[in-house]
Amino acid sequence: MVSGHSRLWLLGQFRLELPTGTVELCRNGQRVLAFLALRRRVCRTVVAGTLWPEVTEEHARGSLRTTLWKLPREEPPLIGSRGDTLLITPALHLDVHDLTHAALGMVESSSGPPLHGEPPLGLLTGEDLLPGWDEDWVLVERERLRQLRLHALDALAEALTREGKRALAMEAAWASVRAEPLRESAHRAVIAAHLAEGNVGEAVRHYEAFRQLLQEELGVEPSPQLTRMLPVGPRLRSTPSGGDARRGRLW
Repeated sequence: MVSGHSRLWLLGQFRLELPTGTVELCRNGQRVLAFLALRRRVCRTVVAGTLWPEVTEEHARGSLRTTLWKLPREEPPLIGSRGDTLLITPALHLDVHDLTHAALGMVESSSGPPLHGEPPLGLLTGEDLLPGWDEDWVLVERERLRQLRLHALDALAEALTREGKRALAMEAAWASVRAEPLRESAHRAVIAAHLAEGNVGEAVRHYEAFRQLLQEELGVEPSPQLTRMLPVGPRLRSTPSGGDARRGRLW
């Protein structure tokens, strides 16, 4: 880590690194720091009520004061205050902000100029937010990041296909399929990459497998937009028995 900088990891296991090295925090310290890092600035009452919902407001605010007092003393402090508002220091580098910035940039530029530098595939296929934490505020943020990642992967696959980087495009498209097998936009990206390589048979085979999955799981057909991507009408195979085994051939 660069000297003089602090960094907080929330994708995967919680980890805090200060210029002096990795710091172990108590569970409440982790929760307060993670909550404020994700929200940036929050009223004390909201922090206390969200993190200690089972107790009185007075008790919750007392627990918050105790937790803040136990945090490492840094300059600048990890958490500052402005009246009754708590705010995370801008000097704390957060991996979630890196992911959000990369994903939003990918979505916003998907139909614009060519990609510059390395595609952010590793960042978009990394670990979930704080796995194992099951509090409501974590679940909401985890789902937000999951949806953002999926949109960014779809956009990245489109951009890479457009630029002729078909192997990388397929990697991005399959990462999106694995994350959400029923998401049609991910399958469109896979089919587009196959067609860009001239692999019409692979494109049709993937369409057929996805159509069977939709019929089995949701009782619906692929959209006309997806069907029109194929240069010929797909010759649909009859649905074999053992749906799980069939799906295992693709994802």
